[in-house]
Order: sequence, then structure tokens, then C-alpha cells
Amino acid sequence: MQQQKRIILISLVTGVVLMLAKFGAYFITSSTFVLTDAAESIVNVIASSFAFFSIYLASQPRDENHPYGHGKVEYFSVFIEGTLILVAGLIIIFKAGYSIFYPHVIHDLLTGALIIGITGAVNGVLGFYMINKGKTLPSITIEADGRHLITDMVTSGGLVVGLLLIHFTGVLVLDGVLSIIVGCYIIFTGYKLVRRSVGGLMDEADFLVVADVVEILNDKRKEEWIDIHNFRAQKYGNELHIDCHVTLPNYFDLNKVHEEVSMIDKLINREVTKTELFIHADPCLPDCCHYCSMPNCPIRSEPKTEHIEWTMDRVIRNKKHFE
Repeated sequence: MQQQKRIILISLVTGVVLMLAKFGAYFITSSTFVLTDAAESIVNVIASSFAFFSIYLASQPRDENHPYGHGKVEYFSVFIEGTLILVAGLIIIFKAGYSIFYPHVIHDLLTGALIIGITGAVNGVLGFYMINKGKTLPSITIEADGRHLITDMVTSGGLVVGLLLIHFTGVLVLDGVLSIIVGCYIIFTGYKLVRRSVGGLMDEADFLVVADVVEILNDKRKEEWIDIHNFRAQKYGNELHIDCHVTLPNYFDLNKVHEEVSMIDKLINREVTKTELFIHADPCLPDCCHYCSMPNCPIRSEPKTEHIEWTMDRVIRNKKHFE
């Protein structure tokens, strides 16, 4: 968690420096197009501040009021960041629309393009670094902040091209038109972040992670594991929680049941991701025999006649595979 705090702090300090540089470029050029990038930098700074606080809160240990920890605050942080981006995009479009009907003199565009280009390059390097770290740690907050910086890099790249175009063509109305295009892109980016955060807060299933877990279980399944069902997964910050039911031979004693459950726990944590599992063991029934691979079973009522693949559709249902 200390590494996450350090990364966000670097992002925050860098954001403040770049924001000042971009506003300097705006005062030099008086370009609404440049103002779009400067306004988004304010969002960067505010978002990084929220991210730093959310990571601090997510690092706090579980307590009586938060038995699953405080990790979900990261989704709230991403929601705030996405909302701020949406607001910035709307303000930019409004300001750009005004400048189209009431254009004003802009100047020193080459200087402004140079400043914006440098800030964009810095954001790009930092953004790719944060995305990679966000996936490695993992942390949705750091990854979201990194994607925001990549958006800022793309915006800055478009700004440089646009400023050069305005400088060499002398068409001032391009300042407002290009600003509106950038504003729409910013709004789309904000929407994606808000959508992702709401999905996390509503415990939306992470189908990519679930699919990986199911694939590993299917590939590494043991004869003792007759079926897996009622499989559910949800994330609390960077922690994944899974609960499911596993059907085991009903003549296993408690020690053997615990051993099999522990094997599943270790398998998922080793092969997929850091996971907290709650596994409920079900006893097998005579109706399980036709797809059970258990050899030398003393209670088998019929031979195995069917091999059932564990697919996502099958394991998420709250019923044994014969039902």
C-alpha cells in the first residue's frame, strides 16, 4: 500500500506542476483550445487528491463496521474522477461554443504548442507507468488515474496539431471547433470511468476474472471435485472475494473435506490472483454418479456416463449439475 501512496503522490505533484505550465500557456496564447487542456489539469489535480485519500482509506484494516475492509472506496474515488472529467468536458464545450460566435485574438501559438507538447509527453510517460502498476498491484484507482493521464496526453497531442493548424492557416474559428471535439472526447472518457465505478459499487461481476478462475478449475480439477456451483465473485478495491459450493463425496470426513477445500483455495491464489474464498462443501447424491469420476467409490449407484465441462454458465447456477 505504501507503493500505491507513493505513485499517487508523484502523480499529484506532477499534476500541479503541469497545471501551472498549461495555464501559463493559456495566458500567453489566449486560446480557448489551450484552456481545454488547462481546465482538465485542474481535474487531474483534484482527482489525484481523491485517489490519495481513497488509497489511504483502503489500506485501513477491517473493523466491525467494515468486515470486508475499506477497498470499495476506490470505486467511489473513480466515480468522483469520472464526474469531474464530465463536468470539465461540458464547461469546455460551452466555452468553445461561445468563442465560435464571439472570436477573440489569439497569439504566440508556437510557444503554446511547445509547452503543451512537453506537458503531454510527461503525462504520457507517467500514465503508462501508472496503468502498468495499477494492473500489477492491482489498484483500480491507480489504473484509472493512469488512463486519465493517457487521455490528457492524447488531448495534448491533438492540441499541438490544432494550434499548428490555426497558426499556419490563420482560421481563428478552428480554435472553438477543435475545442468542442476535444470536449466531446473528454466527456466520453469521463462516462467510461463513471460506468466502471458504478459497476464496481453495484458488485457487477468481473467476467474476465471469473472466466480465468473457471478455466483453471476446469483444467486442474480433481476426481474428488464432483461439481462446482453457485459461484460468485466481487471485488473490494484490490481484493477479490469468491464464494461457491463444491460437491464432494459424502463419505469424506471433515479433515478430508478441509484438505480439498484448501487445495481449491491455494490453486486459485497461485494460478489466477490474490483471492479470499468462502467455499461451502456439499455432499454428493446418487444423481451425481453419472458424471462423477471418483474411482473405487463404495457408494456408486451407477457408472459414469457423461463428462460435464465446467463453464461459466454452469458454475454460476445455484444447483448441482444434474438439476
